[in-house]
Amino acid sequence: MPKKTVRGAAWGAAVVAVTLVAGCSSTPKDETAGMSTEKLYAEAKDEAAVGNYERAAKFYERLEGRAAGTLLSQQAQLELAYVYYRSNEKAQALATIDRFIKLHPSSPALDYALYLRGIINFNDNLGLFGNLARQDLSERDQQASKDAFQSFKQLVEQFPASTYAPDARLRMNYIVNALAAYEVHVARYYYRRGAYLAAANRAQQAVLDYQQSPAIEEALYLMSRSYDRLGLTQLRDDAERVLKTSFPDSGYLKGGVAKKDEPWWKLW
Repeated sequence: MPKKTVRGAAWGAAVVAVTLVAGCSSTPKDETAGMSTEKLYAEAKDEAAVGNYERAAKFYERLEGRAAGTLLSQQAQLELAYVYYRSNEKAQALATIDRFIKLHPSSPALDYALYLRGIINFNDNLGLFGNLARQDLSERDQQASKDAFQSFKQLVEQFPASTYAPDARLRMNYIVNALAAYEVHVARYYYRRGAYLAAANRAQQAVLDYQQSPAIEEALYLMSRSYDRLGLTQLRDDAERVLKTSFPDSGYLKGGVAKKDEPWWKLW
C-alpha cells in the first residue's frame, strides 16, 4: 500500500513539473531584453516612422523605464505621447504629456509639450460642425477646444519666440472663431424652436466672450430678434443699435432687424 502511494506522489510531481514547464514556455518572450537604450530608441523611431504606432509605443514604454533619470527618458516620454495620439489613444496621450509637464517644468522641450497637448485636444474637435443636423447642439461639449486654447495660450505667453508659437496663435484664432460660431449655432437652434430667452442668452454669451469674432454680427441680430419676440423692446433696440454701430453694412439690417411678423424660416 505505501509503495502505491509513493508511485502516485511521484506521478503527481511529474505532472506538476510538466505543467510548470509548459507554462514557462508559453510566457511571451521580451524581445527588448538585452537591447541597449540607444537600440531601443532607434527601434521605436523606426516603427513610428512607418506608422507602426502600437509597436513603437511598446519600445518607448520600455525605454522610458530603462533610461529613467536621463534626457533620453524625457525624450521617450514626449515621443510616447505623440504615438499614443497618432494611435487615437487620446486619454493615454494626454496623461503622458501631463505627466511630462508636471515632472519636467524646466525642460527645454516644455514649449513642444504644451504645443503637443494643444494639438491633441485641438484635433479631438476638428469635426466641430460636421454633424450639426443630427444632434442637439445644446448637448455638445466644447471642453476639448477650450483645453486646446489654454495650452496654446500658455505656450505663446511663456515662449513667444518658440518655433511652435506662430502656429499656436493661428490655432487660437481658429478656436475662438469656432467657439463663437458654435454659440451662435446654439442660439439659432433655440430661436428656431421658439425658446427665445435661451436664444438671447446664448447669443449674448457669444458677444461677451468672443467680441472680435465674425460670428458676433449674427449673435447681435439673434439677440434683437429674440428680445423682440419676448416683447423686451428696450433690449431689442440696444442690440440693434450695437449691430448698426459695429456692422453698418450688415445684411441683417436690411428691412429692419425687428420686423416682427417675419417667419423664422426666412431668417436664414
